[in-house]
Amino acid sequence: MSWFVTRVELHDASRSDYTQLHEAMRKQGFTLDIVGSDGTRYSLPPAEYYYDGTVSRGDVIGKAKKAAESVKTPFAVIVTEALGSTWYGLKVV
Repeated sequence: MSWFVTRVELHDASRSDYTQLHEAMRKQGFTLDIVGSDGTRYSLPPAEYYYDGTVSRGDVIGKAKKAAESVKTPFAVIVTEALGSTWYGLKVV
């Protein structure tokens, strides 16, 4: 199982565009939150998404691109595969 943090930027986008992106990303298996070691869920920063699965970075960026393309072009995407994450100041869901 691998963990991925993905950031999507829709160029010249509105709040409504990001609302649509969140739904499109959810349909691709992404979440807007991350779970701590104690089971607590935390909201990720804006336009960042979490994905876990037995897939490659290429698979994940493909899913993110599909979601973004369904909302607005142009856009930018970066996918980071993580061994673990540490954070501070994220809001509890």
